[in-house]
Amino acid sequence: MQSYTIGQAARLLGVSSDTVRRWADAGRVATHRDDGGRRLIDGRDLAAFSVEVAQSAAGDEDVPYTSARNAFAGIVTAVKLGDVAAQVEIQAGPHRLVSLLTREAVEELGLEVGMRATARVKSTSVHIDRT
Repeated sequence: MQSYTIGQAARLLGVSSDTVRRWADAGRVATHRDDGGRRLIDGRDLAAFSVEVAQSAAGDEDVPYTSARNAFAGIVTAVKLGDVAAQVEIQAGPHRLVSLLTREAVEELGLEVGMRATARVKSTSVHIDRT
């Protein structure tokens, strides 16, 4: 499973590294250390936490409203596979994006919860790039 440094997690969550460190110190998100002593967050833990952060921010009045479009770098929070079709959800900062694509595409990309990915939006279509 992929793990993320504090800095990588901060970029995916749209906050500062200091904020992620404070959240980790407070026990809001679990970390572990690699052989070099860096603090890492497991991808599945970060995926779940990103949804929690986004849901709590949704109630904030200070969240800016934008017409953001195009590429949204984030983390895969859900993958639902059917016989032919699939649904992939990505949390990119405060943005939750859902893409409907073929099961074959999901399998070729090797998409799974906790992995980094970019959602590309064109009109009403959401395309997923493994990043």
